[in-house]
Amino acid sequence: MLKILTHFSRFFVGVLFIISGLIKLNDPVGFSFKLEDYFAHDVLNLPFLAPLALAIAVFVVIFEVVLGIMLLLGYKKKFTLWTLLLMIVFFTFLTFYSAYFNKVTDCGCFGDAIKLTPWESFSKDVILLVLIVILFVGKKHIRPIFKDNIGAIITGLSFVLCGFFGYYVLNHLPVIDFRAYKVGTNIQKAMEIPEDAPRSEYEMVFVYKVNGQDQEFSMDELSNLPEGAEFVDRKDKLIKEGFVPAIQDFGITKDGENYTDAILEEEKIILVVAYDLEKASDKGLSKVPALQELAQQKGYTFVGLTSTAEAGYLPLLEKHNITTPFFAADAVTLKTIERANPSIVVLNKGTVVQKVHWKDINKLSL
Repeated sequence: MLKILTHFSRFFVGVLFIISGLIKLNDPVGFSFKLEDYFAHDVLNLPFLAPLALAIAVFVVIFEVVLGIMLLLGYKKKFTLWTLLLMIVFFTFLTFYSAYFNKVTDCGCFGDAIKLTPWESFSKDVILLVLIVILFVGKKHIRPIFKDNIGAIITGLSFVLCGFFGYYVLNHLPVIDFRAYKVGTNIQKAMEIPEDAPRSEYEMVFVYKVNGQDQEFSMDELSNLPEGAEFVDRKDKLIKEGFVPAIQDFGITKDGENYTDAILEEEKIILVVAYDLEKASDKGLSKVPALQELAQQKGYTFVGLTSTAEAGYLPLLEKHNITTPFFAADAVTLKTIERANPSIVVLNKGTVVQKVHWKDINKLSL
């Protein structure tokens, strides 16, 4: 029985690590954004690691894939099992912390391909932890498929191939786009909530200070409040989540005016998306004027989107001779739309027609 459980655990854990790693390796920039969330002051309080988030993301996802392959091969059994155990213990703690304190609502375990709630992520890690413990108990049944030299070659080759794949997507865009703004998406439709869609249910909760501490009371409990209770606040507590549209936070403004509908109604429009203009690539920005001229000759409206304050980006536009009008949008939204900083998005009446990294501007079909 132990032998069967060990082989099952070996296959399940190995394949899951490979799939999870490859999905994140397809979009390492997106995973780095998730790491930045964890490094924030109000989560793990490790802000000094934020500048290293992308490097850490690439290393972790490649290591995850290689570990899965090593487990399936039975190569370096002791190292593989201990590394898997340490990783899953750390991730289990991280997902429990996120779920219990509601800090990071999506662990990013499977990128944008499969969304898991914090408690689902924690449950997944608990299952993996149990399976890895089974691997330790039944480690005598884990035998190498190939001789050590063959195992070393396959492991090394997988590391190199993962490195090349990571390099490619970092210099272009994810090979498979799992995000809400993938090519073919109509943004207006993706924001709609069907009339018959289930609605979210909320409970009205009242907060009172009792003996110096804040306590929550439901509407039914108000008639039996403790003596001396002082009202602090009233809030709506989510009981059951209803239909959530794929796109919820797309909005474009400038000088206090909303331009979202106007831009989404344009038949031919090109967006220069730069979630942080102050950190945008100088080489990328230097290509904007020529693209703007070509686009306008082809009859396209040409605008920019950024979350950077106007005072921060005006000197940059002047430096690169960019006359493109830039509008304000949420940083998280812009990071979701595209990973490159800057990148180019072509829309036709709100439908995403084409998206390219700034290095692939010459591939635009206008």
